[in-house]
Amino acid sequence: MVGNTFPYTIKDWEEDIKLASVHGIDAFVLNVGVEPWQKSSVERCYAAASESDHSFKLCLSFDMSSLRGSSREDVNLLRDYIAAVANHPCQLLYDGKVLVSTFAGQDSLFGHSTLHHAWKFVKGTLEEIAPIHLIPSFFIDPRRYPDIPAMDGYFNWNGGWSLHLSAEMPRETVENAEPDTDRHHIHHLGGRTFMAAISPWFFTHYGADSWSKNWVYRSEDLYVRRWERLVEAREQVDIVQVLSWNDYGESHYIGPIKGAQPNSQAWVDGFPHTAWLDLTRYYARAFKEGVYPPIERDKIYLWSRPHLKTAEAADDPVGRPDRWQLVDDSFWVIVFTTGPAQICVSTQDHVPNVTRSVGGGIHKASYPMSPGGGMEVRIIRDGIVVAECAPSLDEFRVQERPQTYNFNAFVAMST
Repeated sequence: MVGNTFPYTIKDWEEDIKLASVHGIDAFVLNVGVEPWQKSSVERCYAAASESDHSFKLCLSFDMSSLRGSSREDVNLLRDYIAAVANHPCQLLYDGKVLVSTFAGQDSLFGHSTLHHAWKFVKGTLEEIAPIHLIPSFFIDPRRYPDIPAMDGYFNWNGGWSLHLSAEMPRETVENAEPDTDRHHIHHLGGRTFMAAISPWFFTHYGADSWSKNWVYRSEDLYVRRWERLVEAREQVDIVQVLSWNDYGESHYIGPIKGAQPNSQAWVDGFPHTAWLDLTRYYARAFKEGVYPPIERDKIYLWSRPHLKTAEAADDPVGRPDRWQLVDDSFWVIVFTTGPAQICVSTQDHVPNVTRSVGGGIHKASYPMSPGGGMEVRIIRDGIVVAECAPSLDEFRVQERPQTYNFNAFVAMST
């Protein structure tokens, strides 16, 4: 989200690019909106990428929920963006063409009467600069794709979460649900490029006096399960986009908390997610190579919300988020073991609540959140603690009565 990078210098972009690159990420998709200063931040990002060996790539995604697209003249801003980056050595190319994406755009007709004619016009205008490979995320019925030949593919932005769930569904249905809309989109693309979405979380908490967005999507251990499905389906999926690096307002950031938050500090500050970035490295490699890498180090990943879903906030005029009923009052544990070991799980006073013996591999589990307590996991082998993840209660504690509602996740890992 370039909109969250107002104070970024070239050095900030260099830090992010280096961090992403060492964790298996190949490119940044730069979501750009209407503010004029965003062009300068994009330029700094491309300049920062130039300081590397040019292996890390960049591309633009036009946020059509922000950018104007009602008149033919509105295409000029998009054209200016492409003109500035199309020939840059770090520009991401797909089939030799400049990759361009969007967020939304189905209502952006640029003075035309149909979506087909609108984006044929946009693509034609951009191709005055360079050949374009257009992968938008129009929120439309996939059966319309054959009628929009300007689309070279599709980005299934909503595919990162199970949006169809409701509180009225049986609990078993809710707990076993997985995002499964990809096949429908792939079928109607007829061989065109498919970009899948994956996201670790979603919570946003804005009141009616701002963006009026207050809901949570059930995420739980979704990030791992979604990666597993994408690895299985890698022959049908051309590109995977992780949502997101820094969208703090919707709580699905995997990068460090930096830049300029969109008034999301109340639910973001103190809730790091970079352990998910570390986890990304393993699964991204599996997706790219088609084989899960060997586990070379014992590792623990933990995450949890800071209060039970039924907890009453002391002072929150925004209120409990929509869909709150769908989440579990659990914390989630992903453990990588190099060989047989014991996993010890604690929530209070370092006393193990659960101890289980495991072999080598990846082990996934959830345990009940304990009001007033925290979460700790240790891997013990031959009586020796070989890995430990134990955030202090000052860092993380399950609040019995929070001041405000926060359905974001605190994410940690062993060192």
